Amino acid sequence: MKILTHCLLIFIVLFAMGCSRKAENCVFQPDTGNIKVGLSFESLEDSLPAIKTKSQLAGFFARHPDIRDLFFNRGAYPGDSTFINRLYNRFTNPHIDTLLLETHRVFGNGTELKEQFERAFANVRYYYPAFTIPKIKTIISGLETDLYVSDTLIIVGLDYFLGAGARYKPNTYEYIQRRYTKDFIVPSVMLLTGIDSRINRINPDDKTTLAEIIAYGKAYYFTKHMIPCAQDTLLIGYSGREMRGSEKYEYLIWSRFVEDQVLFSTSHLVKQKFIAERPKTIEVGEECPGRIGTWVGWRIINTYMENHPETTLQQMMLMDNASKIFNASGYRPQVVKVPGKTKD
Repeated sequence: MKILTHCLLIFIVLFAMGCSRKAENCVFQPDTGNIKVGLSFESLEDSLPAIKTKSQLAGFFARHPDIRDLFFNRGAYPGDSTFINRLYNRFTNPHIDTLLLETHRVFGNGTELKEQFERAFANVRYYYPAFTIPKIKTIISGLETDLYVSDTLIIVGLDYFLGAGARYKPNTYEYIQRRYTKDFIVPSVMLLTGIDSRINRINPDDKTTLAEIIAYGKAYYFTKHMIPCAQDTLLIGYSGREMRGSEKYEYLIWSRFVEDQVLFSTSHLVKQKFIAERPKTIEVGEECPGRIGTWVGWRIINTYMENHPETTLQQMMLMDNASKIFNASGYRPQVVKVPGKTKD
């Protein structure tokens, strides 16, 4: 599984709703009372701001080579001295204390985040008893990196996820930045787990847009069941308004897909328009959110599972024939003439 950097963050902003709405939004919640997670959770956010000398910093990285190499990317530096000097200057900067105080304000002692991970991984173990749960480490990166996720290790840069009230924020686009809240962390890890080939089987020879959106749709479906009552806006990364608009004008979105022959295109440009991170999918409309193809993929999977209740989550995740899934799903919104279509 690859590192998740801010460029890949295609997901997730929390939309607060009432308790009754949350209950309506829940999917099946498994009984995990007898499932042992044994989560390894190490809070290291105080460590780097506490260093006083370069030798202390080198000692920390010697004890945590995974953080050094995978999170701070030691290999990108020409030598150890350059690496240590750069990081020493960062973590002895007076502003790092403010960052640490804000991190404690948002995350406290880390208990809530740990419990969220425990609940999610208990659900993973319910569906996949042999699943190996990665170790988890939390840290402050000085706003360098948000997440590292692999099959054995998760590293969380907590200072990336301080939310709208943070004094220091990631240097990225506003529509991406708004997703950097504490509620983003566990869903994004689950989404990366659900897109990983250990869970989500795909056909590597199928290069169509349909294959990609189906893969994303399966990952969203997986994530929803690992966090059964999470709001859909939190999983897809749309605002409440964007989600409601997508649902209301689903027929227009689908009509554009049909008219532009999106599904079976293998064009990189088409995938950029309908799947890649963008503030809007202007090909559909000025108010259509970006990555709308991934939302359509999720709708296809949900429709398939509604129409095939005998299919288990595990069986769905192993299906690798995107065309077969789509054809059997019964997903067919009304097709209309899309306003604003220009001729080539």
